[in-house]
Amino acid sequence: MLRYTLMRFGIFVGCLLVVWCLVYSGLAPRGLGESNGLWVILLALVFSAPISFVVLRKQRDLASENIVRRVDRAKANLEANRSQEDDADDDARGTRAQGQAQEQAKAS
Repeated sequence: MLRYTLMRFGIFVGCLLVVWCLVYSGLAPRGLGESNGLWVILLALVFSAPISFVVLRKQRDLASENIVRRVDRAKANLEANRSQEDDADDDARGTRAQGQAQEQAKAS
């Protein structure tokens, strides 16, 4: 996941540099007034998103598989803990019921 994030950030920084060069060389339009920095960042985001979507498809799929494995493992651990709690509760109830039956037998 970290690798995918760093690669995506790298693509954004590359696009940011390219857009900055294009804007300051006059090939791309400048922002209005003092908004030029924000304009450059927005253009870089617009260009980097589809590039990341296409170029990082394999890494995104691997990251997704890792997340699914972690979620499945967490679900399995939760289910194992639930069954342990249920078994302990059933044992405690069974022991208590046997004790009550023995007390009733002694009282009779």
